[in-house]
Amino acid sequence: MTASAATAVPLPEQLTLQGAAQTLDRLSQSLAQQVGPTVVLDAQPLKVFDTSAVAVLLELRNSLLGQGKTLQVTRMPQRLQALVSLYGVAELLPA
Repeated sequence: MTASAATAVPLPEQLTLQGAAQTLDRLSQSLAQQVGPTVVLDAQPLKVFDTSAVAVLLELRNSLLGQGKTLQVTRMPQRLQALVSLYGVAELLPA
């Protein structure tokens, strides 16, 4: 296990419009506790999601940029990668 995998904050199993705001709040608090210039999210737990997942990731990215940090999303499910590519934001959410 790499150091980044050990400190990665996991995404929830479900991230849809219904719970997006609460998930954003929870993840924002968790990510604020990570130290260093790069904050890591583990997307592997994500099983049920819609386009709200992309919106949450972009909002987290923008918030972190404002703090001088970058967001790295690891182990992104193939369907989420497809959505990110479809919306043309793959370069904004590096793996």
